[in-house]
Amino acid sequence: MKLHRSLLIAAAVATMAPLAATLPAQTVDTAQARFQQPVTIQYLRAQDKRGMNVFETTKEPGVAYTGFQLAWGAAFTQQFQGLRHENTADSVPTSGTNLVNRNRLMEIGNGFNNATANMYLHAQLAPGIRVALTSYLSARHHNETWVKDGYLQIDESPLDVPFLNEIMKYTTVKIGQYEVNYGDMHFRRSDNGQALYNPFVGNTIMDAFSTEVGAEIFVQKNGILGMVGATNGESRGRVDRASDRSPAIMAKLGFDKQMNDDLRVRLTGSYRTQKSAIGNVIFGGDRAGSRYYFVMENSAATESANFTSGRINPGMRDNSTEWVINPFVKYQGLELFGLYENAKGKGSTETVDREVKQSMIEAVYRFLPGEKLFVGARWNTLTGDLGGGNSDIEVTRTNFGGGWFITPSLLLKAEYVTQDYKNFITTDIRNGGKFKGFMIEAVTAF
Repeated sequence: MKLHRSLLIAAAVATMAPLAATLPAQTVDTAQARFQQPVTIQYLRAQDKRGMNVFETTKEPGVAYTGFQLAWGAAFTQQFQGLRHENTADSVPTSGTNLVNRNRLMEIGNGFNNATANMYLHAQLAPGIRVALTSYLSARHHNETWVKDGYLQIDESPLDVPFLNEIMKYTTVKIGQYEVNYGDMHFRRSDNGQALYNPFVGNTIMDAFSTEVGAEIFVQKNGILGMVGATNGESRGRVDRASDRSPAIMAKLGFDKQMNDDLRVRLTGSYRTQKSAIGNVIFGGDRAGSRYYFVMENSAATESANFTSGRINPGMRDNSTEWVINPFVKYQGLELFGLYENAKGKGSTETVDREVKQSMIEAVYRFLPGEKLFVGARWNTLTGDLGGGNSDIEVTRTNFGGGWFITPSLLLKAEYVTQDYKNFITTDIRNGGKFKGFMIEAVTAF
């Protein structure tokens, strides 16, 4: 089955590659520029289509400093879900007195998911110095408004000293509670209401995403990039149980360059390690929730409490070490993005380290002036030891989809998704598990 999935992706790539070779390079649709919010904040990734395929912010300010500026933005997303699921797990009573089968799947059908929304606040405090604040106005896990992150980003020296000015030509400093820069998928994934950068509806099976308190230094010059950072390794600040936690240390090294008008090449490797944690959140830090509502959840599940449907969190809290390699190639309208990831560690009650591995490849072809339309395919698999008897599991997801940028701030996309669970113990609800069906998603971001 794994070979079959790989051949499907290879066929999709082979089909699109000749198109990329024969069609002219994509041109910018200048007629749609009037729909875009004017740039007033420096060193900022745009929330609309201009932010697509942007990873770390560049050292181009984007706009001249003219004094204090305040800018607002937002992103809204709505899905229509048409998924079905099944399993072969044994019937297991909830308790000795409650004989309800905890492995009986929730009955799901076609319908609209909860609408999600983000709000962005940006303040330009000085040349090259800005503050960013992101709030979730509505999320699957929290229907009420709450803050996702807030941080200070420095791209120019606050002191007019030649030595510091020269350093800051290539350096970006981030301080506060921010989205940690582990891997490249977090730049491409859907983030609650902001789903415009993601060519598909779902994220990866093991979803590396976290907002943590700390600082990072990012350096880029002539296509070479590097980052070092340290955080508290948790989704919020805490001072209790200090002996049970240690800092999370991260590093990234890579290359990202526009080789010519048609070709861009990027390759990065990221590393993260944390000796101990009360709650290691690198694979469980997305408090907004999964796109695939109630898949593989039991009949007592709720939208808020069971908000990670379809994902796998390996649950490694101690001796946690993760690394990931991400290649990205864009030739004219053809994009190839990949992921190979390894995570090792143990749970708080375990004595032996476990290991899981994840692979993902996606191919997307964008066409028409301004790359308004796109089609794509993604294959994603996770293997390894989840503990609790699930020592050699395999989860595989395949997505086929496409989308239409109606304007640079308005996207409509759809996908067909299938996900299979193998080698789970018979008392696990995921034993013989499978879900499949279609998703339609509308996104607006500005």
